[in-house]
Amino acid sequence: MHRQSVLALLRSHAWRVLDPHEAAMTADTIAFVEAHADCLLRSCVLGHLTGSAWIVNTARSRTLLTHHLKLEKWLQLGGHADSDPDLLAVARKEAKEESGLTRLRPVSVEVFDVDRHLIPARQADPAHYHYDLRFMFEADESAPLVVSNESKALAWVKLERVLGLNPEESMARMVRKTQRFEFPRR
Repeated sequence: MHRQSVLALLRSHAWRVLDPHEAAMTADTIAFVEAHADCLLRSCVLGHLTGSAWIVNTARSRTLLTHHLKLEKWLQLGGHADSDPDLLAVARKEAKEESGLTRLRPVSVEVFDVDRHLIPARQADPAHYHYDLRFMFEADESAPLVVSNESKALAWVKLERVLGLNPEESMARMVRKTQRFEFPRR
């Protein structure tokens, strides 16, 4: 399985100014990818790579969140790599499937954020980590949305209200980055 493109993205991201927590998670993700040839597969029991889409409106004042059915949290859209090393494409595909949006424009091909989070055990699946590479996309907030079977709801949320729905640091970090416009507008 080809991991070099993932490692190149992660190493490029590591060179940017990161807060200490994200820097540590990025380093851990690089080490995980280097150590596990099967890191792109769900069958990697310790954890696996995922690709997420942090979708913002063109004014970058709102983000599209999903109320995740299994995790019972408001989150960005995304999902498993399932052997695809192009995590930007994974994030876009998952976002389209989970939202019904047909037009998603990547703000950058670079990673927007990296997070590692524990997924609790559920039925036959043991607890494991998601090593999540997140990409920022822009979309038209007036486009129709379709709630998938993986969600309870979808909502465009003002950035200043995101933490009222999910106060986790990984969400706060993406809000802060969006408010600082760390990626250039095209």
